Amino acid sequence: MSAQFRDYYQTLGVSKSATQAEVKSAFRKLARQHHPDTAKDKKVAEEKFKEINEAYEVLGDPEKRKRYDEFGADWQHGPQQRGGWQPPAGAGGFSGKRGAAAFEEDIQFGGTGFSDFFEQMFGGRRGTRAGFEEAPQRGQDAEADILVTLEEALNGSSRPVSFRRGGSKKIETFTVKIPKGIRDGQRIRLAGQGGTGASGGGAGDLYLRVKYQRHPDFEIEGANLNYDLEIPAWDAVLGCTVTVPTLSGRVKLKIPAGTQSGKKFRLPNMGMPLTADTRGDLFAEVRITVPESPGEKEKILWETIADFHKP
Repeated sequence: MSAQFRDYYQTLGVSKSATQAEVKSAFRKLARQHHPDTAKDKKVAEEKFKEINEAYEVLGDPEKRKRYDEFGADWQHGPQQRGGWQPPAGAGGFSGKRGAAAFEEDIQFGGTGFSDFFEQMFGGRRGTRAGFEEAPQRGQDAEADILVTLEEALNGSSRPVSFRRGGSKKIETFTVKIPKGIRDGQRIRLAGQGGTGASGGGAGDLYLRVKYQRHPDFEIEGANLNYDLEIPAWDAVLGCTVTVPTLSGRVKLKIPAGTQSGKKFRLPNMGMPLTADTRGDLFAEVRITVPESPGEKEKILWETIADFHKP
């Protein structure tokens, strides 16, 4: 399968020397801008959002970023001293050989939320079958990642996934049910959808390994969600009521007068699923902001406040 190289740095609009903090900041800014829930053209926004997520999936992970930088645009060939390009560890296909013959079958996916380039560079194992041609052999199991939004994990959903086997031009499509409460790293088993058996042997199984899609607002910690709540200094001093995004809609939160930066407010049962009936919590951590370019009148007011607090 031919896959076109993707410049993830260009996708996020950062340089190759960008720090991890700068990569994260760029992702959040673009993800909020192109989130399908707020964009006018949802179809275009959804595709753009997927591209941004994929780029951050790689550049936001130091190990993946290192591998990506190592191969770069020459990823299909790799350094000459390697004796020809081989799929990076954890990617591409695999084969097992037992006896005199082995039969490889690459299974190529669509609809998992990742591009062909990502699948070939960083994807999970692809199924093969191996063994003696004259004896029935069960097809090898296949495995791939499937990108799942936090909302899908919370509420459950159905997703069309397509694949084709080896060099076949036939594309098979089926509906994958994403169970409510699915956790990051869990696998969805599709019986009989893996590698084809040999000499009358049954087909293997297909396992889709769930990966949570990165969210522009929340960081995941177990079943809890963390949210950076930015409020201006005067609201922290005087107190206020703000709205906080959750996976179930926005909620109001009262900020007491004198709130300090770093203060965490717990919103119970608004995190990710713990069990089929319970959820973790959402923690909103206060980040106090100050004016970047105060005008002259504003400076005078701040100076007045500063004088008021001098001993």
